Amino acid sequence: MRVAVIGGGPGGLYFAALTKQLSPSWDITVWERNAPDDTFGFGVVFSDETLDGIAQADPHIFDAMSADFARWSDIDVRYQGQVLTSGGHGFAALGRKRLLQILQQRCAALGVDVRYRTQAPPAEELSARYDLVVAGDGVRSATRAAHADTFGPDLDERTCRYMWLGTDKVFEAFTFIVAEGDFGTLQVHAYPFDGRRSTFIVEADEESWRRAGFDRFADRDHPPGTSDEDSIRLCERILADHLDGHRLLPNNSKWIRFTTVRNRTWRHGNIVLLGDAAHTAHFSIGSGTKLAMEDALALAACLHEHQDVAVALAAYEAERRPVVESTQRAAQASLEWFENVGRYTHQDPHQFAFNLLTRSRRVTYDNLRVRDEGFTGAVDARHAARSAAVSALPGAASAPPMFRPFQLGGLHLRNRVVAPPIALYTAHKGIPGDFELVHLSTQAVGGSGLVFAGMTAVSAEGRATTGCPGLYTDEQEAAWKRIADFVHQQSDTCLGIQLTHAGRRAASRPPHSAGANTPRNKGSWPLFAASPLPWDAHSAVPHEATRSDLDAIARDFVSAAERADRCGFDVLELQYGHGHLLSGFLSPLTNTRADEYGGTLAGRLRFPLEVLRAVRAVWPAGKALVVRISATDWAEGGTGEADAVEIARRLTEAGADAIDVSTGEVVAHERPRYGRSYQTPYADLIRNATGTPVIAVGAISTYDDVNSIILAGRADLCAVGRAQLHDPLWTLHAAAAQGYSGPAAPWPASWKAGSGRPPGTRTDRVPPRLHLLRAPAAPVHQRWLPPARATTLQAAAH
Repeated sequence: MRVAVIGGGPGGLYFAALTKQLSPSWDITVWERNAPDDTFGFGVVFSDETLDGIAQADPHIFDAMSADFARWSDIDVRYQGQVLTSGGHGFAALGRKRLLQILQQRCAALGVDVRYRTQAPPAEELSARYDLVVAGDGVRSATRAAHADTFGPDLDERTCRYMWLGTDKVFEAFTFIVAEGDFGTLQVHAYPFDGRRSTFIVEADEESWRRAGFDRFADRDHPPGTSDEDSIRLCERILADHLDGHRLLPNNSKWIRFTTVRNRTWRHGNIVLLGDAAHTAHFSIGSGTKLAMEDALALAACLHEHQDVAVALAAYEAERRPVVESTQRAAQASLEWFENVGRYTHQDPHQFAFNLLTRSRRVTYDNLRVRDEGFTGAVDARHAARSAAVSALPGAASAPPMFRPFQLGGLHLRNRVVAPPIALYTAHKGIPGDFELVHLSTQAVGGSGLVFAGMTAVSAEGRATTGCPGLYTDEQEAAWKRIADFVHQQSDTCLGIQLTHAGRRAASRPPHSAGANTPRNKGSWPLFAASPLPWDAHSAVPHEATRSDLDAIARDFVSAAERADRCGFDVLELQYGHGHLLSGFLSPLTNTRADEYGGTLAGRLRFPLEVLRAVRAVWPAGKALVVRISATDWAEGGTGEADAVEIARRLTEAGADAIDVSTGEVVAHERPRYGRSYQTPYADLIRNATGTPVIAVGAISTYDDVNSIILAGRADLCAVGRAQLHDPLWTLHAAAAQGYSGPAAPWPASWKAGSGRPPGTRTDRVPPRLHLLRAPAAPVHQRWLPPARATTLQAAAH
């Protein structure tokens, strides 16, 4: 085979070396427009996982890299005059120039034809002369641009400005610096890569960047190969306390914005994208070089395993895409955290450091405890002390974060776990029956601090389906009182109920029935909405609610709230999300009214606020009132972050004790980005922008995630839905798994015998000792000490 490689960066060279190693007879040519000793950038960081792959694939390359690695295990967070250190992470870094030398030498030894200072012919031209064309031509890939119709690139340029620099200060650990000033916040990502230098990436949000004065220099013409020296000197002045007299070193260094690259496909005939040409992930979570070299290994392996090029390229993309997309999800969370770092600068240093370290959701509470018990314990102790200050529960200070108490309005919750409102669709004529009783009582004895009954209509016309319960008749009230009384007899769990009017989503068939979510009977069940817009093309057109309709609906909410109080519910939740009636008023996509209840956000908020104030007036002060919102519509032109914050702020002012932060289900054409705890960033946004207590909900399924969310200050309570349907005793089992048996997770007396973890397969086997000498435990804290400095310290010690 004849293979053409466009781009002699680490990904292209590593692919060429591995492929030539596997298939020595193949003709492999690499085009690189720069000279062999040209390089842009400073150091690159590798994970242990990637290094294991390199060691297995090419020991020659691995050995050469290992000889020059800077290794350490600590992360330092410099914030508010303190340095907090978390150990046990494991890093290996190498100068980019040295890495290229190693790969260039390996390619030369294997007989790869590398053509330096040579612009590659267009990929389409090469594809006619070569069996395979590998385009590793970077984030601004000409190959990708030339065939954009096929590759389908999605280039997401972010708002923060950043600059790649080096410094002659050798940091001893991966160092995050958060510098605050009158201008705002400046952050630095720094790490050593040899005995003389460190990589030093300066980043700032747009407003801070401009207020600091960097915009004065960035508009100047900086030809290729030159650097923005004025900005670099200003960075030195702002960050002088962290540089200790050392200088910042430029290398084609200018302010740029990060672009996340995604593509619909990475293949076009016999042309394939590799590395940054195919995808990027924000530098705060890892190295683009790391991803490119992982691509190279997978592509070389697939070509070796499949004789047909098309089959090999399909296998390569099928193998790598899930890995890359997982990395990009984590990188997106990290990127957005740093874009909004100013949101968290009110946190104390320990919580801030924990928040920073867990920002991508790949590092969690349990994970950090394993890596560095001392660091996590210090963060834990401060959070526990704050929780214990509002609790009379014994042992609150030593409980895991999820089992610490919380004051919700006038209610004291024994733990932070919520069983969210679940639509069961088992009611008859709006009357809840035995299944609702079983569901709610099981959730309550299962350990949650708060359990909600779901999607309860305030009127017959407000039901989403015929199977939804209501609270608008005496018979329904009696049924709910029976359930509430039973739940309170079995448990001290707080019991809540969600009240709603389904609006244009009313009169649908239950999801588990034939014709699920389709209109039940157009015209026979009157639909009301903010505007006469159907849910989709198959749905009935609702009536635009008139002033008298709105008055009647508000009275229905008030009447249902009074009934809920008489039933004995402790918490009331109003459904202002998911496209129901009041949600329809809030979103600009569903509210096109021309009167005082439409138009601006203030107008769209008018009726929801009227309902909330009316309900607050009749709901007892000693009980909690929660409002659920959709913080984004997941659709262009819909509710955005600024709107969500303002909505939450206004709802709080009108009497809400907490905001239950959900997203979407507002319009049928939504495009949500599902994933683990995917809605938590919106709870985080509202909590830290407004100070309002929030409930995080959405794909939260492990106690480790709950602990991480609570301890980082992203939410006050966590709603665990599907996991508790899978295991109604989820909260009690989470307590047992963590060795917690305190009052925040009480087992029913009748089930007490099952409170311990049952023995598993072969748990009674005790293994013998098989090693004469035990291997010493790896140190938790390992700093990078260049050989010269290490020798000096050893001499001083002696």
